[in-house]
Amino acid sequence: MLHIEATEKFIKLYRKLPRDIQERTQKTLELFQKDPAYPSLCHKKMSGQENIYELPVSQNYRITYQKVGNTAYLRKIGTHDLLQHP
Repeated sequence: MLHIEATEKFIKLYRKLPRDIQERTQKTLELFQKDPAYPSLCHKKMSGQENIYELPVSQNYRITYQKVGNTAYLRKIGTHDLLQHP
C-alpha cells in the first residue's frame, strides 16, 4: 500500500476548497492509497517536472504530488491553473 503525506501547502489549499470537492478528494486519495494503478485514477507524470505527478479529483480540480520511494507527498490541490506551478 502506498504511503501518503500532505504538505502544509496542500492542507492549506485543501481547507479552502468547497465541501463537495473535499469529499471527492478524500475518496480519490483512499482509492489512490489502496491501488495507485487503478485505471479510473488517470494520474500521470507532469511534463518537464521530475517525479511530480498530477491526479485528477474532478474535471476541474487536480492534485499534484511528488513520489519518493513508496511515499506520495501531496504538494498542491486546485483548478487546472495550479498545473502551471506544481
